[in-house]
Amino acid sequence: MEKATFLALLLFLLSSSTVGAKSTIEPCSGTESCPALLGYKLYADLKVSEVGALFQTDLPSLLAANAIDASLPGVEHSILPAGLFLRVPAACACSGGIRRSVSTRYTVRPADTLASIAASVFAGLASAEQIRDANGIQDPAALDPGRTLLIPLPCTCFNSTDNFLPAVYLSYVVRAADTLPAIAVRYSTTVTDLMNVNAMGSPSVMAGDILAVPLPACPSMFPRYASDYGLIVANGTYTITASHCVQCSCGPGNLNLHCSPASLSASCSSMQCSNSNLMIGNFTSQQTSAGCNITSCNYAGFVNGSIITKLTTYLQPQCPGPHQFPPMILPPTMVVHESLVAPAPSPVQTGGGAFLTPKTSVPGTLALPGASAASGPDGSASQAGCVVPLSYISALAFPLVVLASF
Repeated sequence: MEKATFLALLLFLLSSSTVGAKSTIEPCSGTESCPALLGYKLYADLKVSEVGALFQTDLPSLLAANAIDASLPGVEHSILPAGLFLRVPAACACSGGIRRSVSTRYTVRPADTLASIAASVFAGLASAEQIRDANGIQDPAALDPGRTLLIPLPCTCFNSTDNFLPAVYLSYVVRAADTLPAIAVRYSTTVTDLMNVNAMGSPSVMAGDILAVPLPACPSMFPRYASDYGLIVANGTYTITASHCVQCSCGPGNLNLHCSPASLSASCSSMQCSNSNLMIGNFTSQQTSAGCNITSCNYAGFVNGSIITKLTTYLQPQCPGPHQFPPMILPPTMVVHESLVAPAPSPVQTGGGAFLTPKTSVPGTLALPGASAASGPDGSASQAGCVVPLSYISALAFPLVVLASF
C-alpha cells in the first residue's frame, strides 16, 4: 500500500495524559514488522540494564541505537539520569489492524495506577485507556500488584521511506514547550513534512501528542530469506545483527550502510569473504590510469545461522578515504534543561535535541565488557592493494552533559 493511502487513513486517538492529545496511527494488514524507534524520556534515574528490561529490548541494540560505547566495563550498570532522552529500538508489528509495538510487558508494583504507568513509567508513549483495553481491565482501581500487563506502544513504518528516501520513524511525545518548527529543526526535517506524515491540518501541537518523526537512514539490500531482511539504520547510529556478530552503522558522511564485525558474541561464523583475505567492512583500493579499482568485502545478511559475505570489485574515478564511523559516547551522567531550540542533530546526538560529549574511543567498534575484537582489521582500507587499519575519529572527555529542550 502506498504512503499516500496510509496518510488518508490516519486516525487520531485520545490520550489520557492530556485531554485531546493525538497519536498518529498507521493502519496495516499482514504479519510483517519493521524497525522503529521510541522516543523515551527517563522518569527516574535508571541503570542501562533497567531501561533494557523495561522495554524488553536487546541491551546491545539499545546502546547501539544511541551510539553509546558498550566497551566500557560494567556499562550495563551505568546509571542514566532522569530526564534523559533515549531512542529505544522496537519491532513495529501489525496488531489489530494498526501498527504498534506489542512486545513490552510490565509487572504492576504496589503504588502503580494505570495513569502513573502510562504517564510516568512509559513517559506518555501509551495512555491509561490503551493499557486498560489491551489487557481487558474492567476495574482500573483494582490493579493487583504482580500482575503482568501488555503495554501497547506507538510506532509507524510507512514502508520505511519518507518522500521516497529511506527513513526510520521515531515516535516522539510532544513536551509542553515544544513547537512543530522546533521539532522539525531538531530532527533536520521540515514543518511541511511533519504535517504531511502526521496528516495535520495545522502546525499546532500540544503536550502529549505523539508524532511520527522521519529520520534519514541507511537501508540494507539483504535477500528476503535473510533473518535480518529489511534492516535499516538511522543516521548517526548503529544496530546489531547476526546474533550479535555484526554491527552496521549509518553516516556521518553519507547514507550508505556500513557493516563490520561486532565482537558481541563468543561464537560467530566466518566473516571473511571467499577467495580473499578481506573481512566484512574491509576494502582495498588501487589507483590506475583508468580510475580507482576497489575490492570490498560486504555483509550480505544472516541466513540459517550463517553470516553471508559478498566480494565486490568496481571502478570509480577517485579512491575513497578512510571510512568515518559515527562517534560513540559514554553513558551520559547529567541532564541540563534549556528553553532554546536545539540545533539540528549531528552524529554525536542521541535525539531529542541532546548534545553528548564523547570520550576518546574507537568509533565503529561495539564490544561487551571483556569481549575481544574480531580477528582481522575492522573496517579497514588500503591504497596500492595493501590492507591497513582505518584512522578513527577521536572524541573528547568527561564530564558527559546532556542539553535537553522541553
